[in-house]
Amino acid sequence: MPTFTWASGVPNTGALKTSYLSKKLYMAAIAECVFVEHVSTESGFGKGAGESVTYPRISNMTESIDYSLSETERIPEKAHTVTGKVVTVSEFGAAVPFTSFARDLSQFNLKNTVQMKLKEDMRLALDIRACRAFKQTLYKYVPTGASSASTATNGTAPTAALANMNVYHAGAIRDILYDTFKAPTVDGSNYVGIFRTKGLRGIKDDPDWEFWNQYVNPQAKFNSEVGKMEGIRFVESNHGGSAVTAGGLNIVGTGSVLGEGVIFGDDAVVLVEALSPTLRMAVPDDFDRRQAVAWYGIYEFSIVWDTASAGENRIVHVTST
Repeated sequence: MPTFTWASGVPNTGALKTSYLSKKLYMAAIAECVFVEHVSTESGFGKGAGESVTYPRISNMTESIDYSLSETERIPEKAHTVTGKVVTVSEFGAAVPFTSFARDLSQFNLKNTVQMKLKEDMRLALDIRACRAFKQTLYKYVPTGASSASTATNGTAPTAALANMNVYHAGAIRDILYDTFKAPTVDGSNYVGIFRTKGLRGIKDDPDWEFWNQYVNPQAKFNSEVGKMEGIRFVESNHGGSAVTAGGLNIVGTGSVLGEGVIFGDDAVVLVEALSPTLRMAVPDDFDRRQAVAWYGIYEFSIVWDTASAGENRIVHVTST
């Protein structure tokens, strides 16, 4: 008589083959969201205040070489230049529809899981939009070697990156922000650099970084953190893709050599909110059989100074064509 086995003796469907559903839900992980905490917010703007905010910007006067006067010489006059940066808000959001049939038969709380993943989606959307604003800076820095780079001030990377970040490039960018652009630091002493993981790996693999940290911070290698150096506090991001046009910080350059990033000073990017992003339920349809949950907000992120002038630009974008 043939042996009865589970594999061959029981139909693939039916009571005996009913699968047990684990009580634990396993959620896919999302990328780290790090940009929003580094923007300034416009507290006075909200619902009923129109579609845009204008930021008055006062440019520097031209510095004279010699301010001395002769007795009969008139005091020279200078121009006082005020411009405005207009930031216009837009609608943003995403929704997940579901049926009451699925909700009523599901062993777990369907609405809770939908809301949880929508909150994560909202965080990712805010991070992508804030990152986009930082990358709008006109100043582009492209590493072309271990101690060489090509730069541009028109908002477009001049060439393809041939090298990754290292200690030399970190120092060079710090000097550009401080000496060329006179950019104020974020906390009174440090700039902030947010880079894709590959970009920070280039710094951590640099022998100069290892030599420096074996004395000042021997735990840095153990913790896999760049920390602070060259007057820059580094922050790691794993949110992005593998093309220059993708959202977030990307892996770019010849042979995907460079982890993209930005280094910036104070008042670099602003957030304007007419309506803060929140979750909301749709009005049930078809006699409550069709439902949906969405996140929705009215906001915009923008750089304040869209120029490459000394005293105005606050951001260096490390990137590639």
